[in-house]
Amino acid sequence: MSPKVGCVVLTMGTRPAELERSVQSLLAQTGVETDIVVVGNGWDPVNSPAGVATHFLPENIGATAGRNAGAAVVTGDYLFFLDDDAQLPTPTTLAQLIATIGPDTNAALVQPRVIDYNGVSEPKRRVPRLRAGDVNQSGLATSLWEGGVAIRRDVFDSFGGWGEEFYYLHEGIELCWRTWNTGHTVWYAGDIPVAHPPTTPARFAEFAFMNARNRVWLAKRNLPIVLVPIYPLTWLVITLLRVRSLSALKNYLHGFGSGWVRNAGEREAMKWSTVWAMTKAGRPPVI
Repeated sequence: MSPKVGCVVLTMGTRPAELERSVQSLLAQTGVETDIVVVGNGWDPVNSPAGVATHFLPENIGATAGRNAGAAVVTGDYLFFLDDDAQLPTPTTLAQLIATIGPDTNAALVQPRVIDYNGVSEPKRRVPRLRAGDVNQSGLATSLWEGGVAIRRDVFDSFGGWGEEFYYLHEGIELCWRTWNTGHTVWYAGDIPVAHPPTTPARFAEFAFMNARNRVWLAKRNLPIVLVPIYPLTWLVITLLRVRSLSALKNYLHGFGSGWVRNAGEREAMKWSTVWAMTKAGRPPVI
């Protein structure tokens, strides 16, 4: 019996051609049973192909809440989240990703390798480990690119899904951390590509603010209390060494301060055993 996968495509309706390719790539999948929904984040996704449900959100509630809204209306033992400008290159891509989730790796969450539409691997920053090395090499993941990920439904539901407070940016890191905290691992499937155009979140005007604020919120929401200040301070130092724009630095510092004074939402501190497991996997949750 083929595994059933609830597939969520989130869109604001601004990329119709890319959205069409994304949805068609899901419809073409074999070896799995798919339940597909297109979530319109502030946009009504009309005229979707047969076999694809739609879910209209009258306002743009952010990437995180939008994905959660989609997850709530699909069924399946697994969930797959795909950006509207990403697509699955082959009809067996999704079945391969789902097969990676299981006892061999103890993984409950898997991220594929990112390639562009021409099949060229994306920059190493999309490899979710500190030392990226060979982008084709699979292994344990301690971070996450959110554009195309599969996760066990029961694990996703156990911690409430995507952190809606984040709106967007670094929500994948929290999904990764919280999956590790369930006793499962997160896997980077370097042998399974998913296509996505070369982009960077720095293209958004609010990036520096959101980057800093959400780093602080990651710590406040997830880390043992003694580690809470270390993670954002580490990234503050890294940013001070990297930043080349005074306006970006000001926005980052504004976000850094905002993260400390504003409510980050529900706190679920990870176990020390999780800290140790992630450290052994190559990245202690302080960087």
